[in-house]
Amino acid sequence: MGDIFVTGHRNPDTDSIVASIAYANLQNAVGDRSYKPVRIGTINDETARLLARFGVEEPPLVKNMRTQVVDVDYDRTPALDRSVPLDLAWRTMRDGEVSVVPIVNEDGSLFGMLSAGDIASYDMQTIAENRVDDVPLFNLLSVLEGTLVNELNCTVSNVSGELYISLPQNFADPALTNPDTILICGDQPEIIDKAIASGVGCLIICRANLKPEWAEAGAGICVISTPLSARRVSRIIYQALPVERIIERKDIVAFHLGDYLDDVREIMLKSRYRSYPVLDEADRVMGTISRFHLLRPRRKQVVLVDHNEAAQSVPGLDQVEILEIIDHHRLADIQTSQPIRVRNEPVGSTNTIITSMYQERGIVPSPKIAGLMAGAILSDTVMFKSPTCTKRDIAMAERLARIAGVSLDEIGKELYAAGSTDGKSAEELFRADYKQFHIAEQNIGVSQITCVDADHLLARRDEFLKLMAELKEKQEFDMVILMITDVLQEGSHIFYVGNDETIRQAFNKEPHDNYLFLKGVMSRKKQIIPMLTALWG
Repeated sequence: MGDIFVTGHRNPDTDSIVASIAYANLQNAVGDRSYKPVRIGTINDETARLLARFGVEEPPLVKNMRTQVVDVDYDRTPALDRSVPLDLAWRTMRDGEVSVVPIVNEDGSLFGMLSAGDIASYDMQTIAENRVDDVPLFNLLSVLEGTLVNELNCTVSNVSGELYISLPQNFADPALTNPDTILICGDQPEIIDKAIASGVGCLIICRANLKPEWAEAGAGICVISTPLSARRVSRIIYQALPVERIIERKDIVAFHLGDYLDDVREIMLKSRYRSYPVLDEADRVMGTISRFHLLRPRRKQVVLVDHNEAAQSVPGLDQVEILEIIDHHRLADIQTSQPIRVRNEPVGSTNTIITSMYQERGIVPSPKIAGLMAGAILSDTVMFKSPTCTKRDIAMAERLARIAGVSLDEIGKELYAAGSTDGKSAEELFRADYKQFHIAEQNIGVSQITCVDADHLLARRDEFLKLMAELKEKQEFDMVILMITDVLQEGSHIFYVGNDETIRQAFNKEPHDNYLFLKGVMSRKKQIIPMLTALWG
């Protein structure tokens, strides 16, 4: 089985990133499965500062979870070198019960494809032919299970010539003295002596006693002894040809491990081949894939943390197998094909839930993981000032801080120092913690920026509103909202693009020029989304 990916939501915040790291760490500590934290968006400054503070690398970025060739149980077919004889290739295919094998260059890259049909077609052609050319001597010796009689003298590397079987009655045949002849004979000493003396190019001696003087044959003569019969030699000699001489090399369709199965399926439907080579990122052959491999592909396995809404999750979610969901938000629209474990609790941070899971399993997180989790709880509860914050959040954060040997006040100051907006565009600020929601046929985008001094952000009002208006039109949203949450003021400045009446009714306050301030509103999850949900039903 492959890795199990643990991922938070798009445009991940600190709670989302740390939850994926902490949960993967917990599962790897108690089991034999490979849990891998990943992210599906850019890490914000706050999270980057926290990760650097505890010396933890950010999870790798995954753009989507669509099923790829690497997820399929494709055939690990042996890849043969282009120089191997046809005989070896055929036996490999027969023993492996495969009809196609990849042929590779010395570096493992694809040279061509050899099919049983290629071998059969070539074999039929040999019926009408009586000649082989440039057969490597090594290949010939291997196929004939032979030994080189004049090994000390022979300088031949490749064998060519007309095939000729010597019979008792053709002693005087001129082919016996032709250098361009491959002479196959049995226990016929006189014929063998004459052939060697006349300089026959290649002499194959079948099931015969060898005379010592035959080992003294000249450098330009190849004398081979084989235990095979003359009849068998006459047929199998054609199988000594290197596979590179007969394989199909034109218009080869190959797929890479990273190719998406949707695309692979479309290409296969337009081609006629039974099997296709699979290549890695360096174009080395890894195996072969056929149409039947696409019938029941192995889906990527995923654990979702800090979200349970499809619009916030990884692209290609419909192609994965969701194993578990750990979250502290409202239940949304993600559906699964079979029952899964879901842990959803009304706390201020997903890391509070995961800390409980560490406790339940008797695992003490390392100081750096504990420090990360404490920082994530502080971040998601806005230093315990958010209405989503519970006594459990505070207790867990304090417990984690003791394990990590850090001060919560110190971490909190570092978190919001990381929230500096200097030099950032309005879009970078808006996208840092942005989520999409679908509520009662209404589509809405909500971004939240948390800071300790909102004045410099409020001064960029026009930039934000222009960006939000463009987003609303492009995504066809009903409303786009920006929360600028001021920790010191303990409230949020709200910019919005959408219907004024909706804002007026949802928050029972009169907006002015697409703006209003909501005292005590610190949480998107518990105070903004629920009010809109109640309004829209």
